[in-house]
Amino acid sequence: MDNNVTHYLRVASEINNPFNIHMPIPVTIELLASVLCCTPRNVKFILRKLEEKGFIQWQAGRGRGHTSTMTFLRTVEEILENYLLELISSGKIKQAIELIGLPEVKGPLKERLLTLLNKQMGYQSETESTTGLDVLRITRNRSMEKLDPAFVYTAFEAYLIGQICSTLVTYDAVSDSFHPALAHMWEANEDHTSYIFYLRKGVRFHHGRVMTSRDVKSTLQRLVELDSSALWHFRGIEEVELEGDHRIRFKLSSPNLFFLHLLSSIHMSILPFDADNDQEPLGTGPYRLMNLNEDVLVLAAFDDYYSIRPLLDRVEIWYLPDQGSGARQYQLPDAAVSGSYSDGCSGNSIDYPALGCRYIIVNFRKEGIQHNPFFRQAMRLLYDPSALIRELGGNRITPADSFLPWYSRRIIWKEHSLEEAAKLLESSGYSGEEITLAYVTRKDELEEAGWLQQRAERIGLHICLMSYKEYNMEEVKQQADFLFAEEVLEDDWQWGMINYFVNKSNHLHALLQDSQRDQLQRELEHFAEQPAEGRGELLERTEAILRENCWVLYGCHMNKRAQLNQSLFGLHTGSFGFLDISRLWIKPGFPETRM
Repeated sequence: MDNNVTHYLRVASEINNPFNIHMPIPVTIELLASVLCCTPRNVKFILRKLEEKGFIQWQAGRGRGHTSTMTFLRTVEEILENYLLELISSGKIKQAIELIGLPEVKGPLKERLLTLLNKQMGYQSETESTTGLDVLRITRNRSMEKLDPAFVYTAFEAYLIGQICSTLVTYDAVSDSFHPALAHMWEANEDHTSYIFYLRKGVRFHHGRVMTSRDVKSTLQRLVELDSSALWHFRGIEEVELEGDHRIRFKLSSPNLFFLHLLSSIHMSILPFDADNDQEPLGTGPYRLMNLNEDVLVLAAFDDYYSIRPLLDRVEIWYLPDQGSGARQYQLPDAAVSGSYSDGCSGNSIDYPALGCRYIIVNFRKEGIQHNPFFRQAMRLLYDPSALIRELGGNRITPADSFLPWYSRRIIWKEHSLEEAAKLLESSGYSGEEITLAYVTRKDELEEAGWLQQRAERIGLHICLMSYKEYNMEEVKQQADFLFAEEVLEDDWQWGMINYFVNKSNHLHALLQDSQRDQLQRELEHFAEQPAEGRGELLERTEAILRENCWVLYGCHMNKRAQLNQSLFGLHTGSFGFLDISRLWIKPGFPETRM
């Protein structure tokens, strides 16, 4: 951080509190030396620098008994805002984020600086080539999890892997069909126990080598060797045969009508057999990973991408720890705020209902009264979706009785009384013990946790709120009785649901007992052998187990929001509701004005 700004903040907090501008303040060199932790000689040097910057005016006292005065010429807000802009304009994004995280920056000032940062993020044209580079900067308020297709379990990380890697086929939710990707054609035998895929020729990985069928087989073997959290889906593959560099056959132990869904999933993102994919993924996707650290993830367009090269040359995703809203920022500082040529982008944000919902899951790994069914039913009535929407509103759009919005719409909703919950609580044998409810420190979850805590107190149920770092499940399993969670499903909703029930990395697997998980898996054992309609019925029956036993308490279906600018074009929502950055492009403004 700039020393002049540091010295200014330190002096202002010590001798000008409450802050006044253009008012001489009596001060001694000795006091300033104590505040700045330096010698009187260095104090004079610092004061001269602050005067040169126009931050203060210094009037030295003449002779004994004459006190010196310091006049602050600029507010702390003005100093920090200008310095933030200076850092951003010089590409020092990390330092800008650190500035916002200073202890002196809090309350309304922090919000202003965050807003200013987001406005200055977005599109940048850099003169690193004759045509310039188009760069999009995005802010996130959650750090990056490991980008490994074998273990990915968060929506954003899955979305990023989808930009870096490719699968053999892709699922199209609009037509409910599969399209060619790394495989240009495929076929299955009559009983769906053998599938052949024909691979594109000349497809290159980011490290330069051409992809072959060996890479496809190696990707599947890697899931087995690492004991992938998604391995349950692939248990029916008996043999993989390489029939040349561009043809591969999968032999299955039983009919599998769901097999294309598996090969289009993020877990089967094809990786090169000759690279260390445990550190960071190398793929064949539209973007290659340039940099990934605790502050930023940088993606660069892959010029040799087998399909259409992205129009954005680079995408930077900056992490703002514990700061900002959950909305994704795609703002462009130099673009016009309004205009007639918007290509469907008519405002500063787009909203889209998420497939999934927020919910509370019971921790059966910890002993306690949450194992009592009457107690769980009481919690179900307290966490009433209709009351939640009526009292809190916000981006909670409809009450949930399932992860699937169309199932929830079948329900005739009525709000339950607290008296009903109190009777169930009494039947449970609750004797006043404190119940711990864990939540991630996001605005919506904190709001719901506080709301539920207040409702519980009204019937004599004492809930203690516990914030935790996302996906630190060991802490939750040991201390929490209930946990707030949110599930966002893929566009391929049947894959999303079955993966939720059997994937070993998610909250459900972590907090249910072995016998409960076995019950779910027995219900789904023959899932892949069924046609689409039969699979839907199986998923509905399995979810009913969660609902009827109150293992999961459903809250509301959520509306997601992305902040963007009217000059951002090519807006196509990809999996999990994220904008597909491989199709985005920037139109700064209409090039001429006709009179």
